[in-house]
Amino acid sequence: MIIPRGERVGANKPYDMIVEFMNIKFALALTVIGFTLLHAKSIDQVKTRSGTLKGTLSADGKVRAFKGIPYAAPPVGPLRWKAPQPESRWQGVREANAFGARCMQGNVFGDMVFRDSGPSEDCLYLNVWSPVPEGKNHVLLPVMVWIYGGGYVGGASSEPRQDGEMLAKKGVVVVSMNYRLGVFGFLAHPGLAKETGRSGSGNYGLLDQVAALEWVQKNIKAFGGDPFNVTIFGESAGSFSVSGLMASPLGKGLFQKAIGESGAFFGSSLAVQPIAQAQLTGEKFASSVGASSIDELRAKPADDLLKATMKNPMGFPVTIDGSFFPEDPNAIYAAGKQAHVPLLAGWNANEAPAQMIFGKNAANAAAFQTVLHERYKDAADKLLELYPATTDEQAEQSAGALASDSFIGYSTWAWLEMQRTTGQSTVYRYEFDDAPPTTPSRGAYHSAEIEFVFEALPSKNLPWRPEDTKLSDLMSTYWTNFAKTGDPNGPGLPAWPPYAAGAGNPVMHLSFDPKAEPDQNRARYEFLQTMFAKK
Repeated sequence: MIIPRGERVGANKPYDMIVEFMNIKFALALTVIGFTLLHAKSIDQVKTRSGTLKGTLSADGKVRAFKGIPYAAPPVGPLRWKAPQPESRWQGVREANAFGARCMQGNVFGDMVFRDSGPSEDCLYLNVWSPVPEGKNHVLLPVMVWIYGGGYVGGASSEPRQDGEMLAKKGVVVVSMNYRLGVFGFLAHPGLAKETGRSGSGNYGLLDQVAALEWVQKNIKAFGGDPFNVTIFGESAGSFSVSGLMASPLGKGLFQKAIGESGAFFGSSLAVQPIAQAQLTGEKFASSVGASSIDELRAKPADDLLKATMKNPMGFPVTIDGSFFPEDPNAIYAAGKQAHVPLLAGWNANEAPAQMIFGKNAANAAAFQTVLHERYKDAADKLLELYPATTDEQAEQSAGALASDSFIGYSTWAWLEMQRTTGQSTVYRYEFDDAPPTTPSRGAYHSAEIEFVFEALPSKNLPWRPEDTKLSDLMSTYWTNFAKTGDPNGPGLPAWPPYAAGAGNPVMHLSFDPKAEPDQNRARYEFLQTMFAKK
């Protein structure tokens, strides 16, 4: 409290001067405290175009997290199977301390762990992690926008292994978004095409991704991010999405760099489907649930529609919808009409198990040779040259390699080749070789690199080794370096040369002994390319 001056008649002046000095110091202290509280308040609050958000600080006070930010209107009722609409504005301060609901999905992938309130149609939310700004004149930081995988039927931005805090500590702003899945994200139907006035329909989940990137363009500067230095990156279906966003005219100008982890829309099981075929599938689905029109479909409870898809959750493919994809992405890349941005992409050494080839047969050389002749006919002999099986052990290794190449490897390789040839940009290729310490060992399995990229090894209860931690730090540094400059290289890092024919098509092997080596398996992918071309 303020100390009163002496009020006695004849109070001495020295006393009054001391009291006045103390009052001034106290007032200054209150001012400093008030400024500090105001500054602390502003650190975790950001004003977007829709309203003010209040986030949270990391335990060490270095990173701000804003979760559950609406980037589009809830796609419910009449907005089900519509392109995403603008989000509503709000008054006052909106708490952004919890992940938004994940989009409608069943328990398709048992290894997915979520930190949200559960599945809902009201799911178009994103999250932002940004370093706490230092000083008044801090520079805008590169932005990395993550797109999760899950075969377009599962996944959410709330998974612990995809938390953006550790990447943000390396000087980038990280964004992750939810997008519609399954029947809610990819139903194609003539009635939907009629509503839009186009020949196509579907791809609403991909349109959600575009809307999230548009939100980034409008708002990320408020979080300290540079809207003109955006990198999109994703894994599996998220990597397919990255290849699609590069091809789509709707993605042009929304990002400047791209990273793909395992997968692209080239000769794979997730290849884009012609619209007529997809819309026929949509009509059959509508009939199966007793709906004769889109209005009747929209009136169905979301849980009922989801339940009706669970026997074939992946039955609603990405389509050539006339909007996101005006034509097949293969044709777009071949013509050089994709985004000419630097690309870093690759896949894991053990993307698929050998049993995908053997099926119910024993895993031995005789069974491998038999299966290849039954399945691939005239191509079997050449495949046995490229994937030899002179011993049972070799046959099992070759079966795993063929399964991995067929599942993910070839499509990602073809994407890299296309971008190098027609994309007028630098390309970097990797192979993730580390085998996380699982029992029994699954090798470098599909999705195993995610925890390493995000430096989120503790998100999985495994007996991690010091070498894993070191590799994770290396990978996150490569990824953030690429986001900053379009080049993963940096001081003290093993050199990662561009993927170029003159240099032997070097592949960066991300392992306990990271190094770049010439591609040893090019003949495999070139032959698979001839096989896919005949289909």
